[in-house]
Amino acid sequence: MTSLPYFDADEIRSALPYTTAIAAITAGLRSGVDPECDSPRLFSAAPGGEFLLMPAQGSEFSGVKALTVAPQNPARNLAKIQGVYILYSSDTLAPVAVLEGASLTAIRTPAVTLTAVSHLAAAAPGLTPQAPLVLVYGAGVQAAGHIRAARAVFPAARFAVIGRSPERVTALCAEFPKLDIADYGAMPETAVSAADIILCTTSACAPLFDGSLVRETAIVAAVGTHGRDLREVDDVLVRRSDVVVEGRASAARENGNLATALTEADWAAPTAPRNLRELVSGEVTRRTGRPALYTGVGMSWEDLICAAAVFSAAEQSTRR
Repeated sequence: MTSLPYFDADEIRSALPYTTAIAAITAGLRSGVDPECDSPRLFSAAPGGEFLLMPAQGSEFSGVKALTVAPQNPARNLAKIQGVYILYSSDTLAPVAVLEGASLTAIRTPAVTLTAVSHLAAAAPGLTPQAPLVLVYGAGVQAAGHIRAARAVFPAARFAVIGRSPERVTALCAEFPKLDIADYGAMPETAVSAADIILCTTSACAPLFDGSLVRETAIVAAVGTHGRDLREVDDVLVRRSDVVVEGRASAARENGNLATALTEADWAAPTAPRNLRELVSGEVTRRTGRPALYTGVGMSWEDLICAAAVFSAAEQSTRR
């Protein structure tokens, strides 16, 4: 085997701005990607954390993301998530590239979220203002990524943030000196009641706010937690919202935000939450007087689309 091209974090960020990632995810869903056919994520114990393997297959490329999750690392000023993505030719199953995994994850998660949010806004014309107030829960890597992705979709958006650590909130706001991000840590109920879009990017184990406070016209995206025993929103919000998930099978299996509000019968019913492919295809109708809730846990097809976009951009650049 000849040496494989390796794309580091800087090269991934350069090749995959949020507008490109969102467009690639939207195009993939519209051209036949079915989240219900995605392979389950594979978890295995690792020293002080766990291994996470995420395989996916497509017509041109297939791939697997191999990550480690180390919950104690942030306290040591080390990355919580580390790993690589291996991209393969679907024709020959030969590996064609290796990509740095954490930066790929840091881009694809906000890109998927804003794909959902933008289409939920489009499903109810006039409800989301051109300059929405976007409230971000969290102050880490994903919070910063979601702010950047939201700016790509809603250029005139105003931003507020709520985080557990005042120091991290200050550092997050400093990353965006031109945005004048408001720190609403002292007035969370006021912020929730006023927000047009709420982006939850935390590792919370309990709901972040009272779901009854969310405006009827608002869009909430809860994407920070993974596992049926962890959640960012309460059953009140789930039950009063039009709910969209990445994939029904994955959400029923792993999504704690929905674990107590939806039963097995609910998932099997015709009224079960719609998935991202159905949302992007225009099959979701928002009901009057209900907020919209998108909640995701991360799926393998998303990484494959983004990794293939990075590799294809490099291939096109080489041909020029």
